[in-house]
Amino acid sequence: MSKLTHDQIRQNVRGRYQKIAVKKVEAPSSCCAPSESSCCDSPSDYDAISAKLGYSSGDLAAVPEGANLGLGCGNPQAIAELQAGEHVLDLGSGGGFDCFLASRQVGEQGRVIGVDMTPEMISRARENAIKGKFSNTEFRLGEIEHLPLADNSMNVIISNCVINLSPDKQQVFREAYRVLQPGGRLAISDIVTTAELPPEIKNDLDEYYSGCISGASSIADVEKMLRESGFSEISIEPKDESRTFIKDWVPDANVGQYIVSAVIKARK
Repeated sequence: MSKLTHDQIRQNVRGRYQKIAVKKVEAPSSCCAPSESSCCDSPSDYDAISAKLGYSSGDLAAVPEGANLGLGCGNPQAIAELQAGEHVLDLGSGGGFDCFLASRQVGEQGRVIGVDMTPEMISRARENAIKGKFSNTEFRLGEIEHLPLADNSMNVIISNCVINLSPDKQQVFREAYRVLQPGGRLAISDIVTTAELPPEIKNDLDEYYSGCISGASSIADVEKMLRESGFSEISIEPKDESRTFIKDWVPDANVGQYIVSAVIKARK
């Protein structure tokens, strides 16, 4: 892709999530899917979607109202094996949902930083942090290809269905490697392809790309990018059961034939 195309993709993605961020909690929102009409209609719907992704009722009750926007394709903090005192980075932190859950696990001596490229999401997450009194959590505006963090500063990086949205995934993994401490680990949930996407889906940047579909990479490509970035102990585990909710992202489009959610782990 050309640089211009990269910028166009970022603007499309930013515009989509800006619209989600500014909606009131009680108004309809959107999950990872091209059409808002196929998604959630109320906070209870967001909770129902998140329950399908692997979040417990305790998780859903532990975050401020407005933090869970029904987004994602898994539960990264559940696979990250977070320990008290660790410093955690969330790539594409949205309303702060995963950050707040991670905050509980790392405790007062730990720290959680969320990075998002959408100013409206950052504002929403900061408001949620204040409401929930999460003093060990902060949110920074930035692109995940150019992280606003120092080298070797984080123990763990989590992310939930966001890296597929980047037009330069190799750069994302390079940045993740840079900011992790030696021995630090990557624990993310993301979409990967299991078959070649049809041209009408693959080439639709406005809808399918920002809906976490056409930007997905194959398992082999993700592994290659991680290795070339320096990571080791790479594990990519596709979750076939995720097709049960992925099929609802675009009814009648059969996208579950081509993509699946995966648990992706690696270590620096």
